[in-house]
Amino acid sequence: MQLRHGLILGFSAAAIVTLLAPSACIATSPTGIHRQTDQDTGGGGGFATGGGPTTTSFDPGGNDPHATIGCEPSHGPFLGGGRVLVRGKGFGADVRVWFGDVEVDPKGSVIVDDARVQVTAPPGAAGPIDVTTQNGDDESTKRTLPGGYVYDALYAVPDEGPTSGGTKIEINGQGTHFDATTAVKIDGKDCGDLTVQSETTLACTVPGGTPGAKTLLVKTGDESIIVLDGYTYQDSDNGFKGGLDGSPLAGKLKVLVFDNYTGEAIPGAVAIVGTDIASALLGYASDSGVVQFEDPSLNSPRTVTITGHCHSPTTFVDVPVDTVTVYLDPVLTPECAAMGDPPPVGGKGALAGIVQGELVWEGGVEFKKAPWTNVPGEIGPNEQRAAYVFYASTDPTYPFQLPAITARIGPEAGGEVGYEFQAPIAAGNRALYALAGIEDRSVYPNKFTAYAMGVVKGVPVVPSEVTQNVYISMTKTLDQALTLDISGPTPGPKGPDRLRATVAIQLGNDGFALLPVGQKTPLLPFDGLLPFVGVPSLDQELYGATFYITARAQTGQASAAPVAGVNKLLATSTAEPIPVKDFVGIPTVDNPALNDAWDEVHLSAHYGPGAPVDLSVWDITSGNGLVHWLIVVPAGDHDIEVPDLSGYRSDFAALPTGPVVMSLTGGRFDAFDYGKLRYRHLRPSGMAAYATDTFAAHIDP
Repeated sequence: MQLRHGLILGFSAAAIVTLLAPSACIATSPTGIHRQTDQDTGGGGGFATGGGPTTTSFDPGGNDPHATIGCEPSHGPFLGGGRVLVRGKGFGADVRVWFGDVEVDPKGSVIVDDARVQVTAPPGAAGPIDVTTQNGDDESTKRTLPGGYVYDALYAVPDEGPTSGGTKIEINGQGTHFDATTAVKIDGKDCGDLTVQSETTLACTVPGGTPGAKTLLVKTGDESIIVLDGYTYQDSDNGFKGGLDGSPLAGKLKVLVFDNYTGEAIPGAVAIVGTDIASALLGYASDSGVVQFEDPSLNSPRTVTITGHCHSPTTFVDVPVDTVTVYLDPVLTPECAAMGDPPPVGGKGALAGIVQGELVWEGGVEFKKAPWTNVPGEIGPNEQRAAYVFYASTDPTYPFQLPAITARIGPEAGGEVGYEFQAPIAAGNRALYALAGIEDRSVYPNKFTAYAMGVVKGVPVVPSEVTQNVYISMTKTLDQALTLDISGPTPGPKGPDRLRATVAIQLGNDGFALLPVGQKTPLLPFDGLLPFVGVPSLDQELYGATFYITARAQTGQASAAPVAGVNKLLATSTAEPIPVKDFVGIPTVDNPALNDAWDEVHLSAHYGPGAPVDLSVWDITSGNGLVHWLIVVPAGDHDIEVPDLSGYRSDFAALPTGPVVMSLTGGRFDAFDYGKLRYRHLRPSGMAAYATDTFAAHIDP
């Protein structure tokens, strides 16, 4: 058997025993950190592989004045980009670091003292590599730790999700040979609905689990690849779960039905394939939530509707593939609570850990803190210099919020080479950023002008634990202006009447850095230039990041419908204005007519002037919001039929009679494949452009 993991790659079982000699493993986990998966897999560290550059060093207690001792953490994805604290002896202010033959970019390094330097791991080949340090050009100080760092052979996207499971992830490998024998386990549990997309790419559905970082294991034949903290569970929903998948319809269809709040299967849920219940195929979910259909008629796109006792229905129109994974919202009514306790909703935030470290400025005496040279002094009587630490947001449109004054880091803060901070951070492998500037809390809203910024990626945060020695270099200045060239939508009689434009910094797969200057709201109609002054250039530690731009035309201060937005405009430079255009036209419901009765079967709609629509999403709500019917249509203008669910009304599995509110959203995507639809695509935030409006109707008794 061959084992490949964050620490061991491609060795036989006999060789592994040899590699576990104590002298070979010097690198350890960060102080105060204990990953829940460490004991399951033998812990972490660098393993000697033989060879390497000329001079090696293992013993930190020896007489040699120079040494390379270890890395924290001792492994990371082959893409690189993560924070690594290299420990040693005799480091100078000009210390250089190599991962294998690749020298680390010194612009992203923070030299803490003569025994620690924090670097950003470059990309590399999967497996162990040597870590070398040297002061400047003095080769007499060159020391190497063989196998001091290990590049993981795979990583998951996304690499975190809710404890209920159900998240669809993609696993990317390097040098792998995934095939029909491949199996995937997360924390020892099978990752379901496994699809081998290529020799280096897998897709599967995450099982339920408990909060924290878990082992990701991929086994192909006699070879296993293990990443100790490859996936993190937390109480949140990232929108990657559920949707359409699989091969084109060819006589078979599988429907998987889960509760959207608990993630548990819904036994007895009904799946309806067709638009007329009298002639449709009907199936009922097993105890594991699976409905299997086999019928010769399943050879072309079919409408699939799923509902269940005390759950709101969902319909996917013209499904072209053989797998549908649906998450139904429970009906929160006392009658349904009689089945047991009401489902747990709300009030469960992501478990947090504590990150401790320092904000570091350049220009001080060697290994001593430097002043805030890129932040001006206070002018007004209520102004003070302040810095704050944030972790990357999952929503680029979320407004920037100044933290509580208790989180302030000032020039008077303690620290060795910088200014100490301590911050609660949601568990996971996090990207942190810090902003420093001038604040005035005597006005409302509080004013904060940021002048300096720092970023660090790959910070491991464990629930209820402390991650120490995280250093953020505050060298990036916010002195650029990003200008949008906007061609706004034409307001209609109902609106929209104003534009909300946002600019955030996308830090790769790690999320978004929000900026104090990242939001502006001009009135419509608006056509012309809209500048955002106070953004950084995307170089040095921000190399590889992008500006993520959105614009939302909305109605009134409450952001009411109708709305039309453009998402995910990307830019890497501030040199030229960024065009913002191609808004989707506002939708209009034709059937049912406004305030008319709906027959619960026929729906039709069209869109006003604008960019073409790839996907329409109806959300029809009744019973004062108690029950809603989600209907997904792969088209813009359309005239469709859905099955009459009135027979399920007494089972709280259909809309009750009375007033209904119909919300219709049309979305445009940069690359649209309805057969690979995910739940995140059903939200405006997952669309490249969108438009939404609401309409009133009713269902007669």
